[in-house]
Amino acid sequence: MNIVWGLLVIMVFINGCFNKEQWWTYAESQMRGNDSIPSRPGVVNIGSILTLNSIIGKVAKIGLEAAVENVNNDPTILNGTKLKLTIHDSNFSGFLSIMEALQFMETESVALIGPQTSVLAHMISHVVNKLQVPLLSFTATDPTLSSLQYPFFVRTTHSDVFQMAAIADIVDYYEWRQVVAIYIDDDHGRNGITSLADQLAAKRCKISHKAPIKPEATQEDIRGTLLQVALMESRVIVVHTYANWGLDILEVAQDLHMMDSGYVWIATNWLSTVIDISSSANPTKFFSDMQGVITLRSYIKDSELKSKFARQWENTTTLGLSTYSLYAYDTIWLLARALDNFFNQGGNISFSKYLEFKDSRNDLLNDSLSIFNEGKLLLKNILQVKMNGTTGPIEFTSDKNLISPAFEVINVIGTGFRRVGYWSNSSRLSTTLPETVPNQTSSSELLYSVIWPGDTVKKPRGWVFPDNGNQLKIGVPKQVSFKEFVEEVKGSDIYRGYCIDVFTTAVNLLPYAVPYKFYSYGDGLHDPSLTQLVSLIDSGVSFSFLILLSLLEVYDAVVGDIAIITNRTRMADFTQPFTESGLVVVAPVRRQNSGTWAFLRPFSAKLWCVTGIFFLVVGSVVWILEHRINDEFRGPPRQQIITTLWFSFSTLYFSHRQNVMSTLGRIILMMWLFVVLLISSSYTASLTSILTVQKLSSPIEGISSLISSKDPIGYQQSSFVRNYLVEELGISETRLVPLNLPEDYEKALNDGPNNGGVAAVVDERPYIELFLSTRCQFSIVGQEFTKNGWGFAFPRDSPIAVDISTAILKLSETGELQRIHDKWLTRSACSSQGAKFAVDRLELKSFKGLFLICGLACFLALFIYLGLIIHQYTKHKPHLSEPSGRSLKSGRLKTFISFVDEKHESVKARSQRRLREAASCTSVNGNDLSVNGFRSTRRESLSDSPDGDCSSSYA
Repeated sequence: MNIVWGLLVIMVFINGCFNKEQWWTYAESQMRGNDSIPSRPGVVNIGSILTLNSIIGKVAKIGLEAAVENVNNDPTILNGTKLKLTIHDSNFSGFLSIMEALQFMETESVALIGPQTSVLAHMISHVVNKLQVPLLSFTATDPTLSSLQYPFFVRTTHSDVFQMAAIADIVDYYEWRQVVAIYIDDDHGRNGITSLADQLAAKRCKISHKAPIKPEATQEDIRGTLLQVALMESRVIVVHTYANWGLDILEVAQDLHMMDSGYVWIATNWLSTVIDISSSANPTKFFSDMQGVITLRSYIKDSELKSKFARQWENTTTLGLSTYSLYAYDTIWLLARALDNFFNQGGNISFSKYLEFKDSRNDLLNDSLSIFNEGKLLLKNILQVKMNGTTGPIEFTSDKNLISPAFEVINVIGTGFRRVGYWSNSSRLSTTLPETVPNQTSSSELLYSVIWPGDTVKKPRGWVFPDNGNQLKIGVPKQVSFKEFVEEVKGSDIYRGYCIDVFTTAVNLLPYAVPYKFYSYGDGLHDPSLTQLVSLIDSGVSFSFLILLSLLEVYDAVVGDIAIITNRTRMADFTQPFTESGLVVVAPVRRQNSGTWAFLRPFSAKLWCVTGIFFLVVGSVVWILEHRINDEFRGPPRQQIITTLWFSFSTLYFSHRQNVMSTLGRIILMMWLFVVLLISSSYTASLTSILTVQKLSSPIEGISSLISSKDPIGYQQSSFVRNYLVEELGISETRLVPLNLPEDYEKALNDGPNNGGVAAVVDERPYIELFLSTRCQFSIVGQEFTKNGWGFAFPRDSPIAVDISTAILKLSETGELQRIHDKWLTRSACSSQGAKFAVDRLELKSFKGLFLICGLACFLALFIYLGLIIHQYTKHKPHLSEPSGRSLKSGRLKTFISFVDEKHESVKARSQRRLREAASCTSVNGNDLSVNGFRSTRRESLSDSPDGDCSSSYA
């Protein structure tokens, strides 16, 4: 950049000799005062820098001139002010572009349109930043131009960020994971591909190889680059360059047979631009080198403005109408509307000398350059414009990007192309027009079918093995124990075993050949660490790291009995598990005899206690509900207690003799009998199992009891089990005993913890099941306490891992995976006889719901019964003889308790008798009306009588 500025200083010094008269004229006008300057000048100068020899430059020039003509002919837009457009040809030269930009600054231009490339836009943006002249570009799509470093740069088309997001969505839709990027090695190409890498990373994809092409590349240079690409694994190629180099790339690719079946070519919008402009001349020859290519084209909705401009375009030129023509046309209209708002706000076109261009003697290097004093105001008005143009609604976001970016996805076929879908920032990929899909579609078909290179509709796999003649180097653990899984045949490089058979059978199902060779890993004396083996997979580590591992092998994949655990998944990608696995505990077991107290074993102690308590509770509740109305629940206290207990426990055999008369009592009894039925049935079934089925027992009941004990624990040497027991379960390392062979397992378990052995062994289920197949004195105790599986390890994002996973699923569906399992791991009767150790006792939690429901029902019945008793008491309560005080409260409590204990029929009889006596007293009092003053006395005495007896008032 220092070289560029140095060049600028030289050119400014040279150009300073010209146009000095303009500055004197401007100075005189300033001295005369601003009153003589009209608020709206007659002419406003704007400049444009294009490469007129390019196809984009040709159509852009026509679009700009047509827009200026239409603006000047429209009196409603600038109120008589005319736009004067000056176009300079950069002729593909950055040097000329800088000179022309400086010349524009000397002609008091208020805005600069262009340049055509992002590289020139970067250079000129530094100039316009200093001179405060807005720079509008409809072709410079480099995403970095939107940064805060270039405040006066305004992009009037869509940034490459959105185009790269569309390509990343396409790659993700077809489930490709790696692409090769071919790009022009300048700011436009590098920054665009950087944006593509970011978008792919968000989809868990990546650019596996970058193939830059120098801007002055010849076809031989391009051929050399494509030959390197042909050696790569990925067959998905993204081309981001300019039109002239892009066509050369496709032509060379056709000669190298890289446009054949199996390749995927995705081009950015340079190809759609070439198709729109130049395809009509000789379509057969033109399209011959791009069959099956996918490209993007800016989506522009049909409108009256677009149709009107298209008719004007057809009358002007024979070149095709491209999106760049429309964006160029709209750029002029955007600037015109911004100028109109600028003048309406009182903006004035005035310039002042740029005083910072000074030499060491403090003299101006060029007094012809000037700063646009109102440049910031015009820039603000440009960014605030809201209008409808030929490209649709035009409005800028807060980060200076146009709203609603959208693209068409185009497939080149025959002598034309076919639209296979759309992409927009809101709906992403879709087969529906972007304006009709406000949200992301849930349809599985996001694009129509594509005809790929090689004239095929079958989706290419997107990758092949690198065309360098090397085989896949597959690491295989050299096992010492459990050789049924993996074993190297002595004296040869042949491997066999369950895992080897699964892998070779899966590879045979792939629709392509996979050259590979097995390499053993380990010393043959001890089982190797599978975690270390996985860490040696070639994952693109740095060269310096490989130097540290220079004495170690590096593998393309690992095949074996490899458990898929967390730390290994950080090193590599795994296939679909081909067998289930998990950690289990194996311990010595003995035959379990019935014993004297075997009848107590079906229930745990808690369940026995809770069941007995509920027998008493239910009996008590039924007694309370039946006591006032049922003679069988009445009598002396001793008799009532015996009756209640007999009733409670006789329900166990459904032999209770007492009749239940109350509705609430019947409900409680019915629910309790249901609970008793389930409990007794469960007890019978469990006891039958205990007495008739031969059981195995062990002092170790599972991993929980093993953790709580202090006994030593065995594990397979070099296994991940040790780290899991220490780090996850917190078991002390001093308790862990490494074991190497199945015979070591057997000896350690037989010796036991008191004789230098172990109490139990913790290992993966497949190993343990194979171990138990011939050793009936041991068994798995407790439940499997981890869940994982075995898989094959491949480098990160390896496409073959996905295909192997699919093949494993096919083996599982066809039953072939099970047949391989039975071939190598057939179990004997001994294995299945004592494969599991289960506790026979039924726990309280099995019946917690039943007890809870029954308890709530008892509580609710008592609550309802209490409410009924209180209601009856207030209706039929007897009178108290005590007048007041503490004795009155005590008397009321005794009266209530006596009332509750009293039989219901007695209460009703007493109430009816009181009613009859009260009616009799009323009739007697009616016959004595002739006796003066005696009636009131009798009433008072009657009301004061405790029993309501009329006779007491006459005494």
